[in-house]
Amino acid sequence: MIYKKLIKPILFKKDAEQAHEWALKLASLTNSSPFLQELSSLVYKNTNLDLEQELFGLTFPNPIGLAAGFDKNGTTPRAMQALGFGFVEVGSITAKPSAGNPKPRAFRIPKDHSLINRMGLNNEGADRIIERLSNLDLDIPLGVNIAKTNDASIQGDNALQDYLYSYEKAQQVADYITVNISCPNTGEGKTFEDPQALHDLLETLDPAREGRKPTLIKFTVDIEKPALEKLISICEDFDVSGYIATNTSSDRTGLNTPNPILNSIGNGGLSGRAIQKRSTQVVHWIREIAGKGKPIIGVGGIDGPEAALEKLEAGADLLQLYTGLVYKGPGLVRSINKKLTRSNLNG
Repeated sequence: MIYKKLIKPILFKKDAEQAHEWALKLASLTNSSPFLQELSSLVYKNTNLDLEQELFGLTFPNPIGLAAGFDKNGTTPRAMQALGFGFVEVGSITAKPSAGNPKPRAFRIPKDHSLINRMGLNNEGADRIIERLSNLDLDIPLGVNIAKTNDASIQGDNALQDYLYSYEKAQQVADYITVNISCPNTGEGKTFEDPQALHDLLETLDPAREGRKPTLIKFTVDIEKPALEKLISICEDFDVSGYIATNTSSDRTGLNTPNPILNSIGNGGLSGRAIQKRSTQVVHWIREIAGKGKPIIGVGGIDGPEAALEKLEAGADLLQLYTGLVYKGPGLVRSINKKLTRSNLNG
């Protein structure tokens, strides 16, 4: 209620990226303050203690995680734990630092309870971020999302080695690693969702090697089932630990936001309620293709208990939020967890 009546109106007077930076500063301050963490826990911490699961060797106290994109540089994990998240994923991080795409590059479309962004993988680079994360002492799993550096000149084997650098660095701090093969917001606009490109990438990363951290693959929402079947077959050959569905969308079909506004915004990845049904469909397809034993993290349009249950019923074991927090605030985590029961979980 405080967020809806007081904080949200202030944030929505700023542009989307300015509001994000304000929220990130507040979360980063909480991250470094035991007092603010305790205060946040008192207000927001989940009281449902029957939601614990063990997946790919990790214990998740509840199924609600922070999606990659909010905390690209790893400055807020303790704060997210205090807010009641059951796990947190930072990044995407890349081997080299990147300022990302030119501003403006993040936009709200309130009529659809969604966002469009073309941030361009802005982050401080793997070395600095991994060093920052090295002193964390979390009680929840930490995921690190990796992607290729946003530099069109990095191609071929150099692109594979770029990924490998971040992957090797993340091994030092991550409880699991997400390989982001589907980010459209890069200079060359290419992804690793081409079957041969994915094969070459996984061959380079070698996720099944002894001592590797659990490795998950994140897919776009704009994928069709036949293509998904080919990619999952490749992933299974390399014994990946699980899947995340989904990343953002380039499709603008069926939005309530008028076309002139969408045209003025331009390119970018669509997230939020507008991709809810489509992302749930991809979760369902992955469950059909990969079978019951493979963990799936569902993300896309989860902005309340009903949307969370939809993902779980489709086959997700865990869930992630980001855009929903923009519209509903940090109390969303607790409100979802309060409505879940042990029987809702697949793990």
